[in-house]
Amino acid sequence: MIGVYMLRCADGSLYTGWTNDVEARVKAHNLGRGGAKYTRSRRPVTLVYWESCETKEQAMSREWHIKRLTRAQKLALIAKSLSLEGKVARPVSRKGRDG
Repeated sequence: MIGVYMLRCADGSLYTGWTNDVEARVKAHNLGRGGAKYTRSRRPVTLVYWESCETKEQAMSREWHIKRLTRAQKLALIAKSLSLEGKVARPVSRKGRDG
């Protein structure tokens, strides 16, 4: 499933990325192999947000938009998804929207 995700790093910072396999991607970040350079020194990381997308292009566009949000806006997005879904790993559909 293609989508965009946010991780909370051990230092409290947030990392945003896109993937077609969120479980494998989070594992890669935590192993320090195949994950982003940013997260390697900030392990362990925890998945705090997931949003499914229909295409890779939509996921990349959504990632771009999320990365431009302030920290407060990102935390609000995380809180909203938790209150709507009840838990992080359940996908939020973004059909036909990319921003």
